Amino acid sequence: MVILRLLAIGLLGGALAVPLFPAVRGDGFEHVRLAALMSLDMGQMVTVPVALVVGIVLAVTRSWNRTPGYVLGAITMVFGVIVVTQGWPTMSWVDQRPSGIGDPDGEFVIAFLAFASGAITILVGFLIVILRWSGYEPQAARARLTAP
Repeated sequence: MVILRLLAIGLLGGALAVPLFPAVRGDGFEHVRLAALMSLDMGQMVTVPVALVVGIVLAVTRSWNRTPGYVLGAITMVFGVIVVTQGWPTMSWVDQRPSGIGDPDGEFVIAFLAFASGAITILVGFLIVILRWSGYEPQAARARLTAP
């Protein structure tokens, strides 16, 4: 449970990098959207591995293993939907070879990575909500496994 919770936090934490890496190369909304997705990808390349390592350490030490709440799941799903809805049009825009961007193939890969991270974020949020709705509790599951 802690790994799932911290994976969601790591995916959301990538958004902190968006204002830190303003790499807008051209004018217009599409260039700003591409720069924001690039910054999000760079931020998630840092936050997701760190969150997973912390989650694995906490899981091994068996601390902080409550089921994540509905709010984290809902925020994670909404964030994923926003990223997906921005990644798809950016892939279409970059595929038209607009002026003002560097390598269109590289920019397409960046937009695809953002789209894929958004889809994974939706999946993680949905999994959190389903686990919470089902009433799964790690302590109760562990007690059933160790009971004679």
